[in-house]
This record gives sequence, C-alpha cells and structure tokens, in this order.
Amino acid sequence: MKPVTIFRHTPSEGPGHIAEFLRSQGIPFVLHLVDQGNPIPASALDSSGLVFMGGPMSVNDDLPWIADSLALIRAAVTANIPVLGHCLGGQLLAKALDGTVSANPVKEIGWGTVTALGGPLAQHWLGEARQFDAFHWHGETFSIPHAATRILESAYCPNQAFVLGPHLGLQCHVEMTAPMIHEWCRVGADYLAGAADSPAVQSAAVMQAEIPAKLPAMTAIADRLYGRWIEGLQP
Repeated sequence: MKPVTIFRHTPSEGPGHIAEFLRSQGIPFVLHLVDQGNPIPASALDSSGLVFMGGPMSVNDDLPWIADSLALIRAAVTANIPVLGHCLGGQLLAKALDGTVSANPVKEIGWGTVTALGGPLAQHWLGEARQFDAFHWHGETFSIPHAATRILESAYCPNQAFVLGPHLGLQCHVEMTAPMIHEWCRVGADYLAGAADSPAVQSAAVMQAEIPAKLPAMTAIADRLYGRWIEGLQP
C-alpha cells in the first residue's frame, strides 16, 4: 500500500492519535513538514490518503502553501483519494470543496460537547454515539460544502464535521493526546488569556484536569471515525 501523507503546519500540532491509529492498523504513513518549508506535492497519486492537521494560521492568509494545498486536495478528491482534515485541515478541505471559512461568533477552546446529527451518514461514521466531549481550539469555522453532509454540531459552532464520500472534515480536534493538550496550553497561553472572556473557553487548569475523564471517550470516537476513513484508502 502507498503511504498516507500527513501534513503538519506547526510543530506543536502534530498527528497525535491519528499516527497511533495508523500504526495499530499496520498502515504506512509519512509526515510532511510544511512548517519546515517542505513544498506541497504536485500530485496526490503517490499517497493512499491525505491527512491535514491544524495550525494557528487561517486558510484565508496569503501563504504560498495554502493555494498549493487546496489544489492538492481538489486533485485528491477527483482521484477518489480520501482526505481527512483536522481544524485548519478541515477548513482547507471545506474551502477546496467550494465552502467558505470565516470567524466563528466566539472562540471555542477546551472540552465541549458535540452532538451527532440524525441520518444514515452520521450513523455510518459515528456508530451509535449521539454526544461526546470533543477538544476544541479555534476562532474560525467552515461552511458545509455543496453536496457534503454535516454530521456533528456544538452549541457554539454548528459546523463541527462534514463528510463527502470518503472525505472527512473536522472542526474539533479528535486527534488529541494528553501530552498534546499540555503542550498546547503551554505554547498557547497568551492566546488563551486573550480569549478568556468567551463562554466557550476553558482555563488551562480545567482542560488538563478533565483529561482523565474525557480523553478516553473521545479517543474511542476518533478510532471509529478513522476506522471508517481508512476503508477508502487507495492501494
């Protein structure tokens, strides 16, 4: 099997649990370090699937790799190569598929409940899960692309996840591990302090204290989502 290519956009937002999951399934992957200046590949055909991680930038920023990433995503969709996007990655997928990305009414940072939408596609991807606490860290949100289906929502951000064929775009961060949460609280301390007045923002202390109670359940949902996503990988 050709490897899954995982695109990292900033050092602290690595693949996290998606890497652990792929290893557990014996699926090869390569980590593409966009943050170190590695150019976006011109073709998607060398990958069995594409995974785009998060980052502090906006997909609307004038960065040279954003246009290249959008072109790569469109090429992958045309070739039926599955694309998976986490937060910024989900926004890249949405924009590539004719959606828009704009400011969310409030910043959403920390643990927050997400709810599955009814319908066969939501059940196909999420199983019997109806609600779970997901991890969030974003100030922007995507619209749902034409022909895609919304499968998750939260009280503060209605568009938490969408699917289109084998492609999955996520606003929330189901890829988190405990070390990643601690690291984000450290490197994002200033951003967190500036967003403290939002009703959807938790303190670093609360986020970290809730890891034992909330991370295992979210990781189980991530396994379900990733398990569905790898069904579409190209040989």
